[in-house]
Amino acid sequence: MGLSLISLTGNASTLTVSGLASALRKTEHWIYSVKAYGAYGRSRPPQVEGEVESLSQVVALNAGVELRGDRRFTQEISGYLLSGVDTDHIKSIEARPYGEAGASIFWFDTKRDEKASVRETVLRTDFAFRYARELRFQYYPNRLDLADVDLGGPRFGALFRYGVSKDITFQEEAEILVSVISDSRILFSSQTQVMANLTDALALGVGFLVKSDSAPPPGKVSTDTALSFNLTVAL
Repeated sequence: MGLSLISLTGNASTLTVSGLASALRKTEHWIYSVKAYGAYGRSRPPQVEGEVESLSQVVALNAGVELRGDRRFTQEISGYLLSGVDTDHIKSIEARPYGEAGASIFWFDTKRDEKASVRETVLRTDFAFRYARELRFQYYPNRLDLADVDLGGPRFGALFRYGVSKDITFQEEAEILVSVISDSRILFSSQTQVMANLTDALALGVGFLVKSDSAPPPGKVSTDTALSFNLTVAL
C-alpha cells in the first residue's frame, strides 16, 4: 500500500492525494494478483490582493482497479486472463472497462536471500490481445457528451525488478497497446520506481510515470507525466 500527499497554502493553494494498493499470491500452479490506484487534486491559482478570490479547479481525478490470474504451465511460462476498469475525468474518460488474454514468460524470478547474498531479480514479458470500450465524457472546462471509442489489438508488456542492494529496489513496468480496430491508435505507458526500505514493512520511494496516447479525446494533449514521492507499507 502506498500514499502520497501534496498540500500548499498561502498565495496559491494546492491539495493532491494519491494512493495505490496491490496484492499477489503464488501457488504451485497459479498466480493471483490485484492492484488499484486513485488520485484527486484541486488547485487555486495565485491571487492578487484586492481581487475577487479565484475558484479552485480540479487538476486530478482518476482511479482504476485490475484483476489478473495466471495459470503456470512451467515455472517460466504461463497463460493468463486479466480484466479491469479505469477512469480519468481530466482526460474526458468516464470509464474504460477492458479484458485481456495472453501468455507470460518469466525470464528471471529469483528471491532475495541474505545468507546467500542473492538479490531479488524479476523479468516478465507479456504477449496478449486486449479489448476495451472507452466511454467518453468531457467534464472540463464544459460538460459535453463525446462519442465512445473501441480499442482492440495486441498488447506487449514488461516488468523488471532488481535489488540494487539489500534495502534499495529498482522497478520498471512498461506496456504498449496497438489498436487495430476502428481508427489506428497506440497507447504507451511506463512507470519507473526506486524504493528504499526504512524497516521490513516501511519504505520510501520515488516514481516517474509516463502515459502517451496517439489519439486522445478532443482537446486533450497526447502525453501525461507524473513525478511522485511515496510512503509504502508492506503487509
